[in-house]
Amino acid sequence: MTPMTSHDIDRHDIDRVDTLGMWDVTFGLGDQLAAAAATVAGRIGGLPEPGAIDHLVVLGMGGSGIAGDVLAAVAGPSSPVPISVVKDSVLPGFVGARSLVVALSFSGQTAETLAGATAALERGASVVSVSAGGALATLVEHAGGVVLGLDGTIPMPRAALGALVAPVVAVAEDLGVLPGARAQVAAAVEQLRRRAPLLARPDNPAAALARTIGRTWPLVYGAGALGGVAAVRWKNQVNENAKAPAFNHTVPEACHNELCGWGQHGDVTRQVLTLVELRHGFETADVPRRFALMDDQMLEVVSEICTVEAQGDGPLAQLFDLVLVGDVTSLHLAADAGVDPGPIPALDTMKAGLQVSQG
Repeated sequence: MTPMTSHDIDRHDIDRVDTLGMWDVTFGLGDQLAAAAATVAGRIGGLPEPGAIDHLVVLGMGGSGIAGDVLAAVAGPSSPVPISVVKDSVLPGFVGARSLVVALSFSGQTAETLAGATAALERGASVVSVSAGGALATLVEHAGGVVLGLDGTIPMPRAALGALVAPVVAVAEDLGVLPGARAQVAAAVEQLRRRAPLLARPDNPAAALARTIGRTWPLVYGAGALGGVAAVRWKNQVNENAKAPAFNHTVPEACHNELCGWGQHGDVTRQVLTLVELRHGFETADVPRRFALMDDQMLEVVSEICTVEAQGDGPLAQLFDLVLVGDVTSLHLAADAGVDPGPIPALDTMKAGLQVSQG
């Protein structure tokens, strides 16, 4: 794909501020997903036979772990076995010999994921690692597990969502957990390649949404499991790319708790919050009415209410479509603030401090 050339922001300014090339890798998400899918186009060897596992567990933190959320959202409604996503070093007690554990770590060095994978192997679980190498790949390879690689040239884990999701859903398909997964990936690639040029236009909706959000904080609500994962991704990308606050929730759950929290302080919240609603074609029948009723109450307590409608053929395509719009919106927020979207010094400081404290 030709590198992104948005006329909305001067290319020189992008290159000057974007030291890690996050704009280009974001607009290349479709190609990244396609390349990763090509590496797992055939059946993955070494996996248990379909029906031989009782649980599928995905381990991962941050930008790596969200690939597990994507799998759970897309496969959960039809999966014959429960899918658990663990973002911690502690495994659920049920993990054992009839479990398959997929350990995701872009670097292969994530402490929590390494601890979880080690525990899974000790309990006799089948383990698949997905990483660009590191200690995780070594651990799983020495234990006789399945090792799947990643493109280590991707600048940051959060920029590797396509590279992470393709092998995870391929594993799920080969286990009988998500039939047709590779076809869903192909549909997602097509949608990303349709959407990316539209987001590079001067009048693109992501730039307009970033201007609407401005100095307010996005409150991102997504419908159901698909919208919920997309909302988490939007929040995380605003946090890491724009270095700005953002918050998320899901509908219908927000209609049972958080909605009540906007009953007062509207004079404050409407100055600092913009509600962004992520909608898609796989919502349950009650969701549109819920959003309408919620909007009636939220109009008085937020600066604006904005809606993003997913496009694409199938749940994975629509989820990736929402992801790409959110990723580009976060980049525009960063550019408008003169912020380099790549480096994450606050998280680097945290990791350095933990290494010191652990001796």
